[in-house]
Amino acid sequence: MAEQDKRWYHRRGSSAWIGPIWFIGWLFTVGYANLVWWQILLGLVVWPYFLGLAVR
Repeated sequence: MAEQDKRWYHRRGSSAWIGPIWFIGWLFTVGYANLVWWQILLGLVVWPYFLGLAVR
C-alpha cells in the first residue's frame, strides 16, 4: 500500500506544473495581444467555455 501511495504522489507531482505554465502562457498572450482590462476579464469568462466545446 505504501508503494501505491508513492506512485500516486509521483503522478500528482509531475502534473503540478500545468497550472503555472498555463498562467505564464495566459500572461504572455495578454501582453502580446495588448488587451485592456475588460477584454482580459471577458477572456477569463469566455475562454473556458470555448475550450470545453473544443475538448468535448
